[in-house]
Amino acid sequence: MAEAGLFAAYAAIGTMAVAPIYFGSFSSLDRLKSTHKKKRDHDEFTEFSDSEDEEDETEAVSTEDAYMFPVYGSIALLSMYLVFKYLNTDWVNYLLSAYFAVLGVAALAQVGVRIVKGTTGIKLPLYHVHLVHKHKTMLHLRFSNLHLAMLGVSMVLTGLYLFSKNWVISNLLGLAFSFSAITLIRLDSFKSGMIMLAGLFAYDIFWVFGTEVMVSVAKNFDAPIKVVFPKDVFPADGKLQFTMLGLGDIVVPGIFLALALRFDRHQYLAKLGYDKEKALPKALNGKHRGFGFPVPYFTSCMGAYVAGLATTISVMHVFKAAQPALLYLSPACILAIVGTAVMRGEIKQVFAYTEESKTEEENKAKPIKAAPTHRYNLRNQPGAQATPASAGELADDEQEVASVAKVLEETVDPIANVSDSESKKPKAKRAAKKTKAKK
Repeated sequence: MAEAGLFAAYAAIGTMAVAPIYFGSFSSLDRLKSTHKKKRDHDEFTEFSDSEDEEDETEAVSTEDAYMFPVYGSIALLSMYLVFKYLNTDWVNYLLSAYFAVLGVAALAQVGVRIVKGTTGIKLPLYHVHLVHKHKTMLHLRFSNLHLAMLGVSMVLTGLYLFSKNWVISNLLGLAFSFSAITLIRLDSFKSGMIMLAGLFAYDIFWVFGTEVMVSVAKNFDAPIKVVFPKDVFPADGKLQFTMLGLGDIVVPGIFLALALRFDRHQYLAKLGYDKEKALPKALNGKHRGFGFPVPYFTSCMGAYVAGLATTISVMHVFKAAQPALLYLSPACILAIVGTAVMRGEIKQVFAYTEESKTEEENKAKPIKAAPTHRYNLRNQPGAQATPASAGELADDEQEVASVAKVLEETVDPIANVSDSESKKPKAKRAAKKTKAKK
C-alpha cells in the first residue's frame, strides 16, 4: 500500500511539472501582426478585457544573461545559506512569506483570469486607471470585474496559506509562479538557452553533491518554491511525508521548451510566407492566434523532459537520496533540439533563430522626434549665417505662426502644468484685452 501511494505521488509530481510548461509555452505565443486592423468604437482604449491587441511585457534572456545565471544563482543560494545559519530562521521565513504572498496574489489572480476567460470566452468591459504627470503617462492599469474577483479569491487563498501553510495552496502558488515565469521570460535564442542549461547543470551538481548548502537551504526555506505531494495521503501516524520538485526544475527547462514551440510556429509561418507588413496568409483563415501548426521541436523536447524527469525520480527512488533534476533534464532537452534539427536538416535555422522581447520591440519602433527649429530663430542666433528667404516664404511663415498661435489660444488643455488659480489669471487678462480692443 505504501508503494502504491509513493508511485501516485511520483505521478502527481510529474503532472504538476508538465502542466505549467505545456500551458505556459502556448501562452507565450504572441498575437500575429498584420496590416489588418480591427475597427473599434473607441480609439483610445480597448473595449473588452480579452482584446486581441493586449500583450504582456516580457523579459528577454540574452547570451550574456545566460552566462551569468549560475553566478547569480550561486550568490543568491550562498547568501540564503548564511542568512539561515546566522539569523533567526523563523523571522527570515516570516519576511520571505510576506514577499512571496504579494507575488502569489498577483500570480494567482492572473492565472485565474486566464483560466476563466479561456474556458468560458467571457467578455467584460475594462476599467482604465491613468497616472499622468506633465502630459506623460506614468502608470496605466487595465482591469475588469473578473480581475477584481480573481484578486479577491487569490488574496483569500494566500491568506489561508500564510496561516496554515497548507500544501495544496502552496502547490497552487508554485504552479502560478511557474506558469507566469514561462509565459513572460523569453530566451532570445537556442544558443542562450543551451548556455543557460549547461551552466545550471554544473551549478546543480556542485551545490548538491559538493556541499551541504543546497540541501540546507531547501530544508529551512519555508515558501512556495516547490511542488509537493504526500507519499501517503492517509498515514497511520497522521504525519504527512512529502516528495517534492523545485520550481527551478520546472521553469528553467520550461522557458527552453517555450522557445522550441515559438520556433515551430516561426518555421510554419515562414513556409506560408507570413509578413507582418502584409495581410495574413489565407491558410490561417484570418486567425492571429489559436491556429494549429506542426510542433516537432516542442514535441521532441517535451518527450525528453518527461524522460529526464522519470530518470530523476527513478534514481531517487532506487538510491533513496535527493537528486539534482537538472543533471538529467538539461542534457535531455539540449540533445532533443539538436537531434531533431539534425534529422530535419535545419541545424542552421535553429542556431540562427533569434527573438526580442516585446519591450525591446516597442522601444525600437518608437520614432525619435527631432527638436523643431525655425528659420527666424536660426537667423537670430549669434554667429549663425542668415539664409535668404523670399517675400512669399516670409508671408507663409507669418501666416503659419499666426494660425498656430490662434489654435494654442483656443485649445483647452485637459491636463495643465499649473494650478486652477494660476491658469485663470492669464485667461482673464486675455479677455480684458479683447474687450478693450473691441471698444
